[in-house]
Amino acid sequence: MRGPKLTFRQWVGYAGFALVFVLVAAVAVWRGDILRAGLDPQVPFQTYDPPPAPDYARADAWALNEARTPDSGPAAVFFVHSTTYDGGRDWNGPIGDPAADAYLTRVVLPNYAGPFARAGAISAPRYRQASLYTRLTLRDDAREARAFAYQDVERAFDAWLARHPDGPIILAGVEQGAEIIDRLLRERVAPDAALRRRLVAAYLIDAVVAQEGLSPTTPACRSSDETGCVVGWSQVGEGDDGAVRRRLRRALVWEGDRLTELRDRPVVCVNPVSGSNGGASTDSRRHHGATNATGLEWGARPALMGREIAAECRDGFLRHTKPTSESYREIGSWTERRKARPYNLFYGDIEVDARGRLASWLSARS
Repeated sequence: MRGPKLTFRQWVGYAGFALVFVLVAAVAVWRGDILRAGLDPQVPFQTYDPPPAPDYARADAWALNEARTPDSGPAAVFFVHSTTYDGGRDWNGPIGDPAADAYLTRVVLPNYAGPFARAGAISAPRYRQASLYTRLTLRDDAREARAFAYQDVERAFDAWLARHPDGPIILAGVEQGAEIIDRLLRERVAPDAALRRRLVAAYLIDAVVAQEGLSPTTPACRSSDETGCVVGWSQVGEGDDGAVRRRLRRALVWEGDRLTELRDRPVVCVNPVSGSNGGASTDSRRHHGATNATGLEWGARPALMGREIAAECRDGFLRHTKPTSESYREIGSWTERRKARPYNLFYGDIEVDARGRLASWLSARS
């Protein structure tokens, strides 16, 4: 016995339901591609008109301008922030973009500049940063935008050096900022014997950096008391091989003034817990403390959770155990989850490392 025939209205309803189901499934599968495409400026970089350049003689060109805390040491710290500008309209973010500045102030500075506050006065330039979109594609336009960002920071570096003609210096950068500090080391510090003597250390935080690009005069740090060297790493959770593959696939490194694919070149990894580039694992008992400092007012030292993380440099990446606290979970929008993490698993380790190397630098000159 046949069932009742479907009415036209029922056919339309079922067809509509099926269409909605297909659309929802398509969005779930291609959501990342759709959102990424929305960040594409849709103009060749060669014909792109960048935003006005910052004037580093003005205080508002600096996110931090000689920022000190009551227990700051004698070093001068030059800190270059990570990507905070999403993109969409510009390849390179305009100075003073409200959303980018808000993420910088709320997330990046307290979590990543904060560990250096006890070493000395921190200066962090605003610059026409390459947008988040440039970190998600290997297009030539994106590479040129990232190289363009270097020009601003180099000018800021000159202005900062003019204010600090002598004494110990620390260079630090996160993600895009680390990429820029890497080039500053190669082009400005390594060839300059006077600057090399002043360098306590350079911190290249969460960035893929080719070993062969480091100068023999500014090598990867071999021990926690060495100075004039590089503390650099790209961190991934233990067992997250997918993250390693994604980073290797997207990694670009400097060849002169151009960014090229990493290919099979070895990657710099100095364990921030041990302060050395050896492959030995550090167990959680040596970990000085993770923190989520997001939203913390500048100058306030966050509470640290020590003995949380075991870490090991393996195959060029810093593999670390995953923390159990809910404070260290990826949250926020799709774009925010592709920027610097809103917490720092090695905050205490960076702080201890920077102060220890500074003490070694001062002791050698006493």
